[in-house]
Amino acid sequence: MKRTSRISEFFKKSLDERLKIVKEFSKLSDEEVSAIASTGARIEDLDRMVENVIGYLETPLGIGLNFLINGRDYIIPMAIEEPSVIAAASNAAKMAREGGGFTTASSDPVMIGQIQLVKIKDPFAARFEILKKRDQIIEHANAQDPMLVKMGGGAKDLEVRVIEDDGRSMLVVHLLVDCRDAMGANAVNTMAESVFPILEEITGGKAILRIISNLADRRVAMAKATFQKDVIGGEEVVDLIIDAYMLAKMDPYRTATHNKGIMNGVSAVVLATGNDTRAVEAGAHAYAARNGNYKPLTQWEKNENGDLVGTIEMPVAVGLVGGATRTHPVAKASIKILGVETASELSEVIAAVGLAQNFAALRALSTEGIQRGHMKLHAKNIAIAAGATGDKIDRVVELMVKEGAIRIDRAKEILQSL
Repeated sequence: MKRTSRISEFFKKSLDERLKIVKEFSKLSDEEVSAIASTGARIEDLDRMVENVIGYLETPLGIGLNFLINGRDYIIPMAIEEPSVIAAASNAAKMAREGGGFTTASSDPVMIGQIQLVKIKDPFAARFEILKKRDQIIEHANAQDPMLVKMGGGAKDLEVRVIEDDGRSMLVVHLLVDCRDAMGANAVNTMAESVFPILEEITGGKAILRIISNLADRRVAMAKATFQKDVIGGEEVVDLIIDAYMLAKMDPYRTATHNKGIMNGVSAVVLATGNDTRAVEAGAHAYAARNGNYKPLTQWEKNENGDLVGTIEMPVAVGLVGGATRTHPVAKASIKILGVETASELSEVIAAVGLAQNFAALRALSTEGIQRGHMKLHAKNIAIAAGATGDKIDRVVELMVKEGAIRIDRAKEILQSL
């Protein structure tokens, strides 16, 4: 039987039933299932990951369904505390399937290492001297990580920028490093540290900063999907979504929320796979503002059939080796659930999730309003916060939703009456 991410009424199944489905889909071992269903890592493991450990803060791990990406079915592990995000992504992916699902692409996994040089009298002449010795500098950088070079990665090129402001000038050297299946921070930083004495000798200047840039504009992932008008509510809905998108193009107050919604899905997958959410978030928002104005990470338009076509383009610096991706048992299990084989494939899946999340938000905002679905799912949190337990949680939720009064005070009143 062909495996599919189109799983009917998954949310109605018990926790054990959901785990069984995911186990069979991804061929997880009993140990991996146990790690997912428990706290995930021993306190001793966590003590090796960060400093001054005293415990752990758990985040719910859910599964995004219905994703068809480049003709292949994926189920998507998503770690997030906000209700409605996973359901919205799954519903958007279900609609996208009718138009062929998502198609994706990505650039090579190239990261930038920056070396800042100051106290240079003739910066443009110094820039020339650096570029003249480009091959020597790259060779020295690659000597720091022969394994990465053996895998086809390593330092590939060099750029030198003269930056001038308020009568001061400095050089910034960009070391372009293909990181293959690693996020690359450690490799890039090591290379940047290794070459700065050479750069100081060439220029007579002083190196200050030697560190990776999180504006990973050479490591871009893209995704595209067509949402058929008849599937999403008609051509009027298509027009409403495009109108909503146009506000994000024109108004930064809306753009910030537009892109935050994209990152709901993106960061949930990044976190689930043990990657660096802060790096991806910083890179995405910097990329959105790279031309001087903060813009949406997605684009929406109508094709000749009147269907809605969405695309997304953003830097996604993630890896499959190193860091928590290889040390945290739940992160390792999440990678196995996804079944991705390269960091580039993972970045493309993440881009598809971001596009799905954005569609779901725009459709809800431009039709029924964002609160209707969101607050219905949020009602369970409200009921629990009011003190409801067991079967009373569902009863409180049912009454609050029926009344349209999803508030902590009303939940307490209902609970008292029960």
